[in-house]
Amino acid sequence: MSEALRNLGPGPFRTDQLGAKSRYELADGHAIACAPSGGDGARGAISGGLVLDTDPDVDSSGFDAGFAPDDKNMRAPDIAVGNVPDRPGFIDGSPPLAVEYAGSGQDERELQAKVGELLERGTRWVWVVRLLGARHVEVHEKGRPVRVRGVGDLLSAPGVLRNPVPVEALFDRSVAQEVALRNLLQRHGYDGIDEVREEGREEGREEGREEGREEGALEAARRLLARICEARGVVLGDEWRARISECRDPARLEAWLVAIAASGTLPEDP
Repeated sequence: MSEALRNLGPGPFRTDQLGAKSRYELADGHAIACAPSGGDGARGAISGGLVLDTDPDVDSSGFDAGFAPDDKNMRAPDIAVGNVPDRPGFIDGSPPLAVEYAGSGQDERELQAKVGELLERGTRWVWVVRLLGARHVEVHEKGRPVRVRGVGDLLSAPGVLRNPVPVEALFDRSVAQEVALRNLLQRHGYDGIDEVREEGREEGREEGREEGREEGALEAARRLLARICEARGVVLGDEWRARISECRDPARLEAWLVAIAASGTLPEDP
């Protein structure tokens, strides 16, 4: 137990006794230690967070967001989708969708208690990503048997997510990046990267010249790159703006777009 909680005695505790960086949750006033993730869980959470946060219908999500329905209870899912306001302090209510990563050393009894509490308090789905052995996802819904989904299957959360999520996107970085790129393009009115390419070709056809087709494709890629930067909160400095404007290689522009969409940062080597 942390020094701060130890100094307060054996408990029970209240949410106002937990700091924002506390590694404890509360269940009816009892402190529950939350150990740091292993490498597999940490990498998986980044992949899952990227996919879920970029879905066109998601307006908020977060890692380890603390949800406190009262002063004796607080649970923090690894990923919460929905109802994550941009303000300090624990959050009232519960997230519509929660994701938990279960790897080595997982306290199974505690995990099941956490899942049950989230569902009782209004969470519609809890996805438990199992990282040991053949990786898979357990789908928990209140009043329904647990469903197991493996690699190649899709996960859905109607009313929360617009797009189905491939199971492997929750732990495979390359799949997560592809799904996130599709999501970001949809946020800007495109079905996918092929539609962006076709828009450029169409602009070129209207010019009626080969150079017009090439310039149309380049300009469409530049516009999309600017939109993705805006969506991901990436600020382009003068050097980057000049490089993008002067770039005549559609493949390079597309590579920059994918890198920024996936990581939310500019590539180290522009």
